[in-house]
Amino acid sequence: MTWDFLLTSLIVVLLPGTGVIYTLSVGMFRGAWQSVAAAFGCTLGIVPHIAASVLGLAALLHASAVAFQAVKFAGVIYLLYLAWSIWRDTGAFNLSRPEPMAAGRTIVRGFLINILNPKLSVFFLSFLPQFVPLGSAHATQDMLVLAAVFMAMTFVVFVGYGVSATAVGARLAGSPRATRWMQRSFAAAFALFGARLALQER
Repeated sequence: MTWDFLLTSLIVVLLPGTGVIYTLSVGMFRGAWQSVAAAFGCTLGIVPHIAASVLGLAALLHASAVAFQAVKFAGVIYLLYLAWSIWRDTGAFNLSRPEPMAAGRTIVRGFLINILNPKLSVFFLSFLPQFVPLGSAHATQDMLVLAAVFMAMTFVVFVGYGVSATAVGARLAGSPRATRWMQRSFAAAFALFGARLALQER
């Protein structure tokens, strides 16, 4: 493991994507503990992609237009569903009159956001091997170690995002106008991510 890997991974994790936006929204509207569950779910959603990369299944996904499009549009539909749910002011994303939501449901949503993004498999397929020493006798083991470090970094950074968003949410709770503005901003963000995913090619 090199400093290049750690720095590159940190930059990738810090960049705002669907997982970051989801964790921020949960932290802001559901609280710190729910944001930890969201971060865990998003991190858990990386596992199948890493497994696919290590086993070579991501190469099949990259080569098969049908498989890639099927996973991609399932992800698009789910992101648009989340955008619509937030826009309609449902209880899961409501500061003014929050409703209880089990941590398991939060984890599942985070998991689905990442597992339904086929670009992640392709990303790990091209990313991890770059940091495996040439001629390594334990290439698979090396990739798994790198993947574990990437996942740990993802979880820690996402928790940081979520807890920070909780503090912002506490301030917005007394302002229905600000709350509604943030809800619509998150809805628009998920809709844009869905549109971008729909337009992506292999």
